[in-house]
Amino acid sequence: MKIRRVVTSHDDKGKAIVAIDEVSCDVVSFRPGATVANIWSTAGFPVDNNGLKDTAKEISGTTRAGGTVFRVIEFAPGVAPRNHRTDSIDYAIVLAGEIDMTLDDQVVTLRAGDVLVQRGTIHNWINRGAVPCVIAFVLIDAKPVEHDGKPLAAHG
Repeated sequence: MKIRRVVTSHDDKGKAIVAIDEVSCDVVSFRPGATVANIWSTAGFPVDNNGLKDTAKEISGTTRAGGTVFRVIEFAPGVAPRNHRTDSIDYAIVLAGEIDMTLDDQVVTLRAGDVLVQRGTIHNWINRGAVPCVIAFVLIDAKPVEHDGKPLAAHG
């Protein structure tokens, strides 16, 4: 997967510049059939836009406690299952292909151009098609979801 990322910043005179313009080299896989390009990450709120540090290199898991993660994932046909829940609110945009998102008792098919707001629910991604599905995700740290006064644990 080749994802070009362009990151802006400021030079030593305060002028707006392009600080990074490259094909993302922070590519990892957490399970067979899922390729992840880490684009950017932040720590704390409000976000600090100062400096030129490449924060994609600070991403070490699915989410970032007290921060955000921006990544693009390519799900190959037949991607290995990974039922999971995160302590985050996730914004997703399907860029190419289609994929089924399974919840406890529901399945919804998402196609290129569809958007999703994932609010701490247990879910899985299943690509039953013949071509890869590419999704851009922004994950923002959130409080654990509660049911009957008890937190539903993040896992997977």
